[in-house]
Amino acid sequence: MFCNIYTLALALLGFVVLLNFLYINFWGLLQLAHSILAPYFIAHEENTTLAKKYGSWALITGSTDGIGKAYATELAKRGINLILVSRNKEKLENTAREIESKYSVKTKIITADFSQGVKAIDIIKNELGSIEIGILVNNVGKQYEYPMYLEEVPEEDLWDIVNINVGAVTMMCRAFIKDMKKRGRGAIVNVSSGSELQPLPFMTVYAATKAYIKSFTTSLRYEYGEYGLTIQHLSPFFVNTKMNRFCERFQKTTYIVPDAEMYARYAVSTLGKQDKSTGYWCHGVQYFLAEIAPEWLRMHIGGQMNKFLRNEYLNKIKSS
Repeated sequence: MFCNIYTLALALLGFVVLLNFLYINFWGLLQLAHSILAPYFIAHEENTTLAKKYGSWALITGSTDGIGKAYATELAKRGINLILVSRNKEKLENTAREIESKYSVKTKIITADFSQGVKAIDIIKNELGSIEIGILVNNVGKQYEYPMYLEEVPEEDLWDIVNINVGAVTMMCRAFIKDMKKRGRGAIVNVSSGSELQPLPFMTVYAATKAYIKSFTTSLRYEYGEYGLTIQHLSPFFVNTKMNRFCERFQKTTYIVPDAEMYARYAVSTLGKQDKSTGYWCHGVQYFLAEIAPEWLRMHIGGQMNKFLRNEYLNKIKSS
């Protein structure tokens, strides 16, 4: 009798595990298919729906380079006015002029350095005045200069990575989500990274901050989803931007490593349609395949890859 109950319990447990596995992977396949096909089914007249749904102003952090600048440009194409935030005033002015010369939108620039913590948040809130932010894009981030052992990373860089990657996304969400809740509409896009999938040796702190963003955004969606807010989590893999300049192969645009403009075209098309996305169809394939492998294997592969990239970078420095 005991054996029969034990066998039945194990069978039920196995059935539940199997159902969970099928659900996760089936849902992942649906999300993947949506990521690939969505941009091809967006009607021309939908270009203005983001403004109608969320509001006419978007705030984008880290908006003068890479994904941030490209994402801002895509929003401008859809008629969204822009608050551009970065620490370099000259780059902000150039970006604002470039966007305004191409699209019929308003821009406002705010110079703020998120490594300064609460000071940056206060500057942004003071300079915004009465402008209502309908879309908040937390894109600003800091990466290692190249893959390193923890002891090699300058202490100042470690503080900056934590303050920028963790502090900025947390406090920017807190600064604007209350007003969005009162209005009953708004969107927050938190840009993470595929490195969130597992501990990542030689980029240990960076990957840990991205895992924080994943957890934080998922919980935030649970807290505020009932108030009509969109809380989206983006997890790009390698994109051809200066953040990956330590490796030449990541500075060449391919289907696997898109440039920022290609990435942003897909990513913006997922806003309001997918709560969790890599933002780009090929990255969706990579994410889906990576999740199938156990975490220890992903960590081992990532560690070996980063060790190779580290040695390649250091050898290049020595020979130059």
